Amino acid sequence: MSRRGWALFVAMSVIWGVPYLLIKVAVGTFDPVLVVFARCVLGAVLLVPLVVARGQLRGLARHWRPLLAFTVLEMTGPWLLLSIAEQTLSSSLTGLLVASVPFVAALAGRLVGGEEPLSRVRIAGMLLGVVGIVALLGLDVRGAELVAIGAVVLTVIGYGTAPLIISRQLADVPGVAASAVALCVTSLVYAPFAVPRLGQLDGAPLDAVAAVVVLGLVCTALALVLFFRLIREVGPQRALVITFVNPAVAVLLGVLLLGEPFTVGIAVGLPVILVGCVLATRRTRAPDPVPVAPA
Repeated sequence: MSRRGWALFVAMSVIWGVPYLLIKVAVGTFDPVLVVFARCVLGAVLLVPLVVARGQLRGLARHWRPLLAFTVLEMTGPWLLLSIAEQTLSSSLTGLLVASVPFVAALAGRLVGGEEPLSRVRIAGMLLGVVGIVALLGLDVRGAELVAIGAVVLTVIGYGTAPLIISRQLADVPGVAASAVALCVTSLVYAPFAVPRLGQLDGAPLDAVAAVVVLGLVCTALALVLFFRLIREVGPQRALVITFVNPAVAVLLGVLLLGEPFTVGIAVGLPVILVGCVLATRRTRAPDPVPVAPA
């Protein structure tokens, strides 16, 4: 990848690794539905004025179908499905299932055609990433339910296919505009369930409120804009390799900020994940031109 691509990749790996910590703090006070609604509203409040000021709303109507599909696959569906799944699944099993997103993206890209073929090195890198996730988080399937696993599987399908819509059908739509529309639609969907819970904000602890604010402004609004740029810089397959790094960032933050133990699994899993990411994002070498004999 280019330097710009690596910079965006690292930024997204960190920004989307932080929500694990912030959500843990927020849901200790607020209902998960309210947390999702609040982060969407805050993100929309930040992005919509930018879109309006830049005049980027014009022409979006003709893209309403792919915009709606992206919204459902990337936000509206997954955020609700993950909330349902995490009520019964362990975080380790959930993290391992979500780490399969790059494989789904690669398969979807090959099915629709036109995506860069995966080399053996990149496939090996993806497999190393999964091994690193297992070492990092462990694997606890006790209490796992088929409905919850099915919810995560649907989430993975959404996360794996949504970037293809960005790269193929929304290539000429500014990332800020698409993100603003998606946040507004998702806010409207969650509003009937979240508004009755707004009373939870009264007298809420400052750390919980701050967690929701950072979730909305940084981990949602800013992250979506950078995610669009990352996809357009390196393609959807490489962009989704961040799903290997996000849990690693979350674990490190837990060790550094929450005093969680630094285990052997962390010591082994982190370098394995990093090596896997380097290999999985490696640019496929173009084949050497075949010499043509003179006529």
